[in-house]
Amino acid sequence: AKVVEIQTKTVTSNPSSKFIMSDKGKDAGASTGKLAILVACWYAGNTLYNVYNKKATNMIHAHWFVATFQLVVGIVWSLVMWATGLRKTPNLTAADIASCIPIGLCACLAHAGSVLASAVGAVSFAQIVKACEPAFAAVVGLLVPPMDVKPVLAYMMLLPIVGGVGLACVKEGKGVDINVPAFLFASLANAAASLKGKLGSSVTKSLKSDPSKNMDAANVYGVMNMISFMFTIPFVVFTELPTLSETFAKAAEEHGSSEIIKNIVISGLFFYFYNECAFAFTSLVGSVTSSVLNTAKRVIIIVVSSIVFNEAMERNTVIGSAIAICGTFAYSLTSKKPAPKTKAA
Repeated sequence: AKVVEIQTKTVTSNPSSKFIMSDKGKDAGASTGKLAILVACWYAGNTLYNVYNKKATNMIHAHWFVATFQLVVGIVWSLVMWATGLRKTPNLTAADIASCIPIGLCACLAHAGSVLASAVGAVSFAQIVKACEPAFAAVVGLLVPPMDVKPVLAYMMLLPIVGGVGLACVKEGKGVDINVPAFLFASLANAAASLKGKLGSSVTKSLKSDPSKNMDAANVYGVMNMISFMFTIPFVVFTELPTLSETFAKAAEEHGSSEIIKNIVISGLFFYFYNECAFAFTSLVGSVTSSVLNTAKRVIIIVVSSIVFNEAMERNTVIGSAIAICGTFAYSLTSKKPAPKTKAA
């Protein structure tokens, strides 16, 4: 196959590159301090991303544009890192890039679904619905080959997840009260994220196993971010481009163009930053531990967003979200299959 190099400058040895999310597979010897820093950066970055993303989408009602521009910020960051030699440049063939395209599409829809869900509804509600992601992942695992059958106990843990989200949607004195657009966008994010995990595991493992490709955890995410960006462009063109200049002018008149751009850029930086930290952490400890901590992260985001944006949290919402998050936590712990028993010789 003809080699397609995404190449600017390759460095064989650079002391600073060890700090910038370098990864050589799962590092069993990773220090507790390094893992703690990654988790702290992941949590802080994700929380701040949700805050600035909500501020940006509150200011300008061109939400696909916001989602797309956030990815541009990450692309600029990756290109700078590769051009300056602070990170080795990916060396991919056309076949490698082609294998990443479906994953990039899923990443695009997962990101956009999250942005749109928070834009049309409360951040806390979007996070509660996104706690249902294990239910989507379980279905995808059964429908998309190779079939991934979880232990029975794991499937039982889906009941409190779905039930908790359902309870959170019941408002006192009003009955079931669902922000349908926010629910659908968050569900789209769940479905896309589940497909991305299913389709991407073997591809990323293959890319990272070949040292000549320079595809550590950070570069895998950087490349996926670029492909994801390419898929967002048609959505902007067909849904928002005809009225984008008018929408931006109206938003700038009300909030100021610098304020809008500031929130989009900051949210884009935090989006790339927290995802890179999450990728690096997962590569060091494995998907189960990462999934557990991803569940705990939602609690922080729900609390912070409720305070910052004054989002009402009724009793059923609090109880339901707690049940759903605890169910997700339990699912993460029970979904790992027991290691096969080795027969004695």
